[in-house]
Amino acid sequence: MLMPPLCTQPERYRVAMNSLRSPWLAAFGVAVVVHLALVLAHAQPWESITKCLIAPLLAAWVIEQQGPRIIALALVFCLFGDLFLEIDGLFVAGMASFAAAHVCFVTFFVRRGALDALRRRLWIPLALLVGAIVLLVWVWGGLESALRVPVLVYALLLSATAATALAVDLRAGVGALLFLFSDGLIAARIAERVPEDSVLGGFVVMLTYCLALFLLATAIVQKEARTRAAGGFDPARPTDCWPTLPAEVGR
Repeated sequence: MLMPPLCTQPERYRVAMNSLRSPWLAAFGVAVVVHLALVLAHAQPWESITKCLIAPLLAAWVIEQQGPRIIALALVFCLFGDLFLEIDGLFVAGMASFAAAHVCFVTFFVRRGALDALRRRLWIPLALLVGAIVLLVWVWGGLESALRVPVLVYALLLSATAATALAVDLRAGVGALLFLFSDGLIAARIAERVPEDSVLGGFVVMLTYCLALFLLATAIVQKEARTRAAGGFDPARPTDCWPTLPAEVGR
């Protein structure tokens, strides 16, 4: 029986490095640095404009790398979430967009075997559930009644993303935990548990959010690329990635 060639360590390194040499990823990095500087300077409307460039630039990189479509879709939902949160009266719509993004992330990780892995490591979802409950108890009294149920649902989705990501890939899991931390800070600020002008204000929220997106997207895309490089493209295997010709595998 013929076995697919293993992806050696140099090949793994080459796959990872080639994926990072992209003008889209460079543009993402520039947008993040510029946005964080504008956050510190409180420079509106440029702060809001650059914020809405971050997710789509990363989505363009995912598409360029022929990564999973559902991850590109998750980043598009993040774009709409960022946009809606900048418009008065659309906070719940923004939260709903981010919730849709997390549904995409969870769906992807479940398809990659997260549930089986979590059955063997039940402490991961239990620890995250406890963390979500602690956060909700902390902010609950400061939230408007209309926000309590949406925040509850969203906190559970954040925890589900973190649990399923940790079950599949450590780097993606760290990104999901940073997402949870970033949005937890937003909830704490809304509930007035953290002062708006403290060090845990907009700069830390956006820094951890950008790192979360970067780690999630790059971990997923590079892991998928290494899988293709190790076994080649199997047309019989269900996938949501863009088709890759054998000659292009691992480029």
